[in-house]
Amino acid sequence: MQELLKEKKELESFFARWDAMERSLEDLEVMVELYEEEKDEEILPEIEESFGKIEGILEKLELSRMLSGEEDGKNAILTIHPGAGGTESQDWASMLLRMYTRWAEKNGYEVEVLDYQPGEEAGIKSATLLIKGENAYGYLKAESGVHRLVRISPFDANKRRHTSFASVFVSPEVDDEIKVEIRDEDLRIDTYRASGAGGQHVNKTESAVRITHIPTGIVVQCQNERSQHKNKAMALKILKSKLYELELRERQEKMAELHKEKKEIAWGSQIRSYVLQPYRLVKDHRTNYEEGNVDAVLDGEIDDFIRAYLLQAAN
Repeated sequence: MQELLKEKKELESFFARWDAMERSLEDLEVMVELYEEEKDEEILPEIEESFGKIEGILEKLELSRMLSGEEDGKNAILTIHPGAGGTESQDWASMLLRMYTRWAEKNGYEVEVLDYQPGEEAGIKSATLLIKGENAYGYLKAESGVHRLVRISPFDANKRRHTSFASVFVSPEVDDEIKVEIRDEDLRIDTYRASGAGGQHVNKTESAVRITHIPTGIVVQCQNERSQHKNKAMALKILKSKLYELELRERQEKMAELHKEKKEIAWGSQIRSYVLQPYRLVKDHRTNYEEGNVDAVLDGEIDDFIRAYLLQAAN
C-alpha cells in the first residue's frame, strides 16, 4: 500500500506540472492573439513572463524524465567532510552545508540534521543531513565528490589566497524492504558526549554514537537524539544506506566498465571549483558548465549544475 501511495503521489506531481503547462500555454495563446489584433505593447511583458513560466515547467518535466533510476525517487543522506587545512577547510565545509540547506528549502524539501560536529574555531568537522522529498537522491547524487574553493582567506592576517577542499557524499535512504547484511563483528561502536546545542541532558550523557564498519572503513555518527538507543538506530540506518549506495556504485561500474577511468574521491580530483579570487566563477569539471554569479550558487542556486550533470549522464 505504501508503494502504491508513493507511486500515486509521484504521478499526481507529474500531471500537476503537465496541467500547469497546458493552462499556461492557453493563456499565452490568448495573449499572443490579443497582441496581434491590438498591437498593444503593454502585453509583451506578460507574454515574456508566461513564456518563461512554461520554459521552467518544461525543464522540471525534462529533469523528472531523467530520474528513472531505481533509487532516484528516495530521500537523500548527504554527508560533508572538510579536507586538510584546519579552520579554512572547516569553514568551507560549513559554506557547503548552508548551500545544500538553502537548495533544499527552495525546492520544498524537508531537512533533518542527523549529525553536526562544529569546528574548534569556525566551520564544521563534519555534518550529515537527511533531505526528504520526491527525487531528493536523484538530484543530489550529482553533488557527490570533492568541491574546491579558492579565495582570500578571512583567517589569514596577511590576506593571502587559499585553496580549500571538502568532500560531499550522497546516498539514498534505505527503506526497510531493502536488505543489507551488517554483521555485529564487523562493527566498532563508540559513544561520546554530544557537542553543540541540545540542553544539559545531551551534553552530560554519552548519548552520541559513532559506528565504524571495519571491512569498508566507513564511519557514521549521530547525535541529534537524546537517547543513545535512538542515535544508534539512526547511525545504523545511515551506515546501511552508505553500504547500499556503495554496492550500487560497484554494480554500475562493473556493468559499464567505469572502473577503468574512475577517479578516487581525493584532494586534487575535484568535481567542481568555486573561485572567489582573483576572478569569480563556479565551474563543474565534469560537464564544463560555468556560472559567474558565485553568491547565488553559494545561496543554493545549483539547479543548473545538477541539470547539466543529469543531461550528460542521460546521453
